[in-house]
Amino acid sequence: MMRHLPPPKGPELRDIHLPPAPPWWPPAPGWWLLAALVLVLLGTGVWLLLRERKRRHRRARILAEVDVLATRHAADAQALAAGLHQLLRRVARTHDPAAARLRGEAWRQALARVPVDAPTLERLLTLEPAMYRPHPYDTRAMLEAVRCWLRVALATQGKGMRRA
Repeated sequence: MMRHLPPPKGPELRDIHLPPAPPWWPPAPGWWLLAALVLVLLGTGVWLLLRERKRRHRRARILAEVDVLATRHAADAQALAAGLHQLLRRVARTHDPAAARLRGEAWRQALARVPVDAPTLERLLTLEPAMYRPHPYDTRAMLEAVRCWLRVALATQGKGMRRA
């Protein structure tokens, strides 16, 4: 026979149940902040990468111009000196806008703002007189001095330059 249970003395209770799992969308505010931070960092990284690539391309183009001048004016040392001097002035203008008009000691100081050794600097200072004199000069050493100065000038561009 079946036994009857006495009636409960209070409300009928159900078993414990868990709330539904949180939905995957929309994410919590912390995830939105993390996503925004990742996008900002990614955008900054791409911008820096493109800027560095552009800077390297410009540097290679300027250094290649030295080789073009050397090839074009292989037989004319005065024309080579004029072309190299013009190239130095163009690059020096990126550091000091007045560099195109500087002469004498002011030009020396503009060149000295780029940290190169003294023999290189002195060789570069003989470039201007070499444009006007038919006397030959050591074109190979002059080309190397110009390349050295350009490498350092282009590498330090945008970074604090020393004052002469």
